Amino acid sequence: MRHLLIAATLLAATPALAQNRIDLIRPDAPELARPGPHAVGVRAAQFTDPDRIDVIAAMGGAEPSPALRRITAEIWYPAAEGTEAGTTYDTVLRDGTTAVALEGRAARDADPADGRFPLVILSHGYPGNRYLMSHLAENLASKGYVVVAGDHPESTYDDQQAFASTLVNRAVDQRLLLDGMADLNDAVGAITDADRAAVIGYSMGGYGALIFGGAGLSRTAIDRTEPAGFVPPDGLLDRHAAGSDTLAQLVDPRIRAVVAIAPWGRQYEFWDAAGLGDLEKPLLLVAGSVDDVSPYESIRQIFDQATGTRRHLLTFDHANHNAAAPIPAPAESWQVSDSLGRATFDHYADPVWDTVRMNNILQHFSTAFLDLHLKDDAGRADYLDLVAQSDDGVWSMDADGRTDETHSYWTGFADRSAKGLSFETREAGE
Repeated sequence: MRHLLIAATLLAATPALAQNRIDLIRPDAPELARPGPHAVGVRAAQFTDPDRIDVIAAMGGAEPSPALRRITAEIWYPAAEGTEAGTTYDTVLRDGTTAVALEGRAARDADPADGRFPLVILSHGYPGNRYLMSHLAENLASKGYVVVAGDHPESTYDDQQAFASTLVNRAVDQRLLLDGMADLNDAVGAITDADRAAVIGYSMGGYGALIFGGAGLSRTAIDRTEPAGFVPPDGLLDRHAAGSDTLAQLVDPRIRAVVAIAPWGRQYEFWDAAGLGDLEKPLLLVAGSVDDVSPYESIRQIFDQATGTRRHLLTFDHANHNAAAPIPAPAESWQVSDSLGRATFDHYADPVWDTVRMNNILQHFSTAFLDLHLKDDAGRADYLDLVAQSDDGVWSMDADGRTDETHSYWTGFADRSAKGLSFETREAGE
């Protein structure tokens, strides 16, 4: 009996028999979380910049000089009718060594669908990799978007180096992905409309996305002299300074919207009100109310101070830094990592919220926001015009099952499902 109890305990403690699916949709998911009409294809790609300053070498004392920077990427896209769903993504966990296989709905190297589709750039955190938001990539591709996510060098699980490199390179990497997709000379390139594009960034990806959207850095950030490893040498961060010519050259009119999930930086005054006010792209901020990496108070400062644009703030009450962006924690992450000495589970999961639930909510709001700004679908505005606190919404139907004049429940959410959330909107100038 003792052996049976031990075995039962082990099975209960780990999802050993579970598949690491990234495409789960809960029965209570909001309306726009559900996959769209397209089958999904995925293919690998590489994008290179031959003239990027090597920040890591410069930190070691070398003279700043151009070097080749290569980004390995995945591209998800609407696939031809009849494409058989299902693929495996082979990657590693947060510890950089533990192999893991993720299961999705995309078909490797499938023929693309007919048509032209807007482009979405996904940008992971520090550290992360191109699969960290693959749930969102597949979901958006099924709805008629081409989605590219790259491994940002010096910022991945198996290539994590000095933080200063990410501070300098992240927004420039995002521009490289935009330019690379615009120049892609194959069947997927033929269906990509890079003139209608958005960037979605998580944590340091959100930091880059705000800069790429036009929010220039403050002198406080650029002139900082400590701590070591945090400060790029030789004024390399100057290229992102508010009001600079280099920032103006980076910001691109093809980017029509920005989604920043738990963006890092405001708590260390990387922006001030003037720099944030220069951001003119429509903005969707996503945050957890108890985030202790990108503190919620700093996210609210970004929301308050980005006065140059219409912006939204979606908040998950009591969620921490992992709100909405990461895939569900792979089964292997439940085990103690030999290299880290702890489980990597907390890199993916939240102590309060179910990850699939958060993923579905992010898929819903991202779809509404991107459809509005990249596809000019005015009807999606209804999904963004909400009472601020979800718990204050009233579900009220008439005898025929139609909403009546007192109904104020969140659009797209089923009765009793819009809980523990807030959604705030401010207009440009407010």
